Amino acid sequence: MALPAIALPMQSGTSPTPPTLPQPPDGSALSPTPGLGRRMACWLYEGMLMFGVVFIAGYLFGTLSQTRHALDNRNALQAFLFVVFGIYFVWFWSKGQTLAMKTWHIRMVDRFGAPVSQPRALLRYVLSWLWFLPPLLAVAPFGLPVGEIAVLVIGWILVWSLSSRLHPQGQFWHDVLAGTRLIDSKPKALGKQDTPHV
Repeated sequence: MALPAIALPMQSGTSPTPPTLPQPPDGSALSPTPGLGRRMACWLYEGMLMFGVVFIAGYLFGTLSQTRHALDNRNALQAFLFVVFGIYFVWFWSKGQTLAMKTWHIRMVDRFGAPVSQPRALLRYVLSWLWFLPPLLAVAPFGLPVGEIAVLVIGWILVWSLSSRLHPQGQFWHDVLAGTRLIDSKPKALGKQDTPHV
């Protein structure tokens, strides 16, 4: 003898929620990558903000080391700035955004869309020197004038940024190597159906 099926009452306004599926490892279901122009504008703005960090860190280093001339302790100052930049970027990237990234509505996540850990942010910081180190190391033995070095560095920056177009999601290659992604974090405009009722 079959037992009758018992219908359980559902609460009003609830519907069965489908199970959440894991995101694909290639990040294809995540937010889109910001355009290259916007990322480079953020990059330039970040560079301007770093002048303030360099000024404060340089003043602190000069005071602590009692440096009288700008060329004294130059290698130590460069090492100090490398550490200060690392602290700055690792701290803010592990929070998701620097001030420049907030301004341009760009957020950093790992390849699965989760927040970036400090070790991964540190790895990205080291790999981000690929923006500058290859041309600097290439010209170091030749003793070129500063103007020629600047042209080569700017040329490399253009090549490195444009090479992101070869990646399926348009990510920079140091992000790919570090397992991070830059995503669009613009607030979505409210549609007609999403307009709040007053």
